[in-house]
Amino acid sequence: MESAGTTALPYPIGLSQTAGRNRRMRELLAGDRLISIPGAFDCITARLVDTSGFPALYITGSGVSLSALGAPDVGALSFGEILDRCRRIADVVSIPIVADADTGYGGPLNVIRTVREFERAGISAIQLEDQVWPKKCGHEPGRRLASVNTMVMRLKAALDARIDPDLVIIARTDARAVEGFEAAIERAQIYAEAGADVIFLESPQTEAELIQVPKRIAVPTLANMVEGGRTPILPAARLQEIGFRLAIYPNSLTRLIARAGQELLASLAATGSTDAMASRMLDHGELWELFENRRWRALEDRFQEVEDAPATAPAPARV
Repeated sequence: MESAGTTALPYPIGLSQTAGRNRRMRELLAGDRLISIPGAFDCITARLVDTSGFPALYITGSGVSLSALGAPDVGALSFGEILDRCRRIADVVSIPIVADADTGYGGPLNVIRTVREFERAGISAIQLEDQVWPKKCGHEPGRRLASVNTMVMRLKAALDARIDPDLVIIARTDARAVEGFEAAIERAQIYAEAGADVIFLESPQTEAELIQVPKRIAVPTLANMVEGGRTPILPAARLQEIGFRLAIYPNSLTRLIARAGQELLASLAATGSTDAMASRMLDHGELWELFENRRWRALEDRFQEVEDAPATAPAPARV
């Protein structure tokens, strides 16, 4: 976004607005290549995804819960907390964003509000699931399913609520772990018929099950790659060959950052210095430039010049 005036410089990320992301998400879905979508949970991880050249990013509810609340993905995260994180992340990236909206946070009016607010925040694809509240992580025990009719209601409300028809609605089913694979396929087919743009069948447990998902679902499908989870991790080329259109990696960055942090702190405790890990860090300037420090300073300087300019006395009035 540019400020008023033909000579204004573009604002830096954090102050800019990006148009056309929903259309870009639709174009990606219409393509013939798998869309690999890393997860992010804050502005730093979002900037890493954006500047690494990925076509989209995924806001992980689990990662936001861990980072914002210090709680695992047990349904403790509220609508307002995830919405705030969505807004902040959307401000600092230019690529389409897929956001985890859990169950929609209530009945049909809550789902409508969730979709409206997420769309206003800059989200291009909204994921809704068929658990009851409080939901659980898709790779943990204890999940309880809502009825098929309840999930169809959520999807109908979401589809009705969107302003931009290019906004993508993703339907996730957790039925595999509760009712079995065939029941999960049946639910997925019903959700596709209800109008979901993408189907996310959570936690297939074998490659053979993964192979069946795109074959039996009439709309684009999403694979969830969770290190240490219930689903085998397959290379992107294999997922594309199977027929998936999207693959998310929700907490790969989260896990790596946590491990690297452990290693840094152990080294600091043992040696009294961070020198051993310095080559693995961004230095001060590199970290600040990840957030376009020079643009922020140039913007401030532009208006500082106005503030520091000598005052000009008004011309005397003619009588």
